[in-house]
Amino acid sequence: MSTVLVTGATGFIGRHLVEALLRRGERVRCLVRGGRRDEALRKLDVELVTAALDQPAELAAAVAGAEAVYHLAGLTQSLTFGELSRVNGEGTAAVAVACAEQSQPPRLIYVSSLSAAGPAPRGQILIETDPPAPDSDYGRSKLAGENAVRREAAKVPSTIVRPGVVFGPRDPEIVRMLQFIVWARFHLSPGLHPPALSFIYVADLVELLLRAADHGSRLTAGNNGHAGQGIYFATAAEHPTYAELGMIVRPMVRRPWAPVISLPAPVAWCVAGFSEGLSRIRGRADVLNLDKMREALATNWACSGEAASRELGFTPARPLEERLRETIDWYRAEGWL
Repeated sequence: MSTVLVTGATGFIGRHLVEALLRRGERVRCLVRGGRRDEALRKLDVELVTAALDQPAELAAAVAGAEAVYHLAGLTQSLTFGELSRVNGEGTAAVAVACAEQSQPPRLIYVSSLSAAGPAPRGQILIETDPPAPDSDYGRSKLAGENAVRREAAKVPSTIVRPGVVFGPRDPEIVRMLQFIVWARFHLSPGLHPPALSFIYVADLVELLLRAADHGSRLTAGNNGHAGQGIYFATAAEHPTYAELGMIVRPMVRRPWAPVISLPAPVAWCVAGFSEGLSRIRGRADVLNLDKMREALATNWACSGEAASRELGFTPARPLEERLRETIDWYRAEGWL
């Protein structure tokens, strides 16, 4: 039995990862901030360590003795780039440094994002050797986290995983789209030429993370991020657009004739700007904002899972459509739909 540390364990992906690690018989330590979000973890056989990423001594104590660290903690949206950078960039740097300072540094698995790579031209597929060129504040903050991990790669055996859109049971985001289709009886898609997207079911992502920790390639000292070594995209083989996603799921939510309505880019920008304005008034960031709309109107988010297949023997266990159906069945059973 080995000890592993998970940051971001209270989040959607983190909970699934913790449960998978426990099933493997690992001794799981979770870095938490304290509060109501920790309650679900208290029901599991895990060790909870209360600390923040900007507390070096507490963070070092949490890392001590761990053979692997899965760093998932981060922000997906914020009212300012400074906050995104502080958590996703500086916070990740603190984790990497804490690992490097151990007498026996653990394996570090950093869950980054496809946004850190940036979009591809239409008709192309992103691969890990493509130079990263994020087009959003979120993507730039996640790339800053990747660069922080690279700086410690000479001391810490590190691997970066870049998931596409993650979905599955307990996901609080994609259910909003499904609820809208059920309620409004139509599906809104931003842009007249929506980009191809990369999706990954949460259980498939967790399996990839475990394989990456066990036998994935590692970043090398001085790696400038263009070579692709030590980086894996996490994606299903299918790359539907957001409009096509609506057409796939509408019969599953019992709205087979719900029309797909494409919003012209200027209208989509106005909607996002209005939503962000409300968020600033409330003082709380929302997923519908200008930064996310910039990603939604990008050219192409299709990425390749070939490296994970070749090096880790990983392919998603089931096709995307089946995974979407499983997710919707869970939502319905739990009363979310």
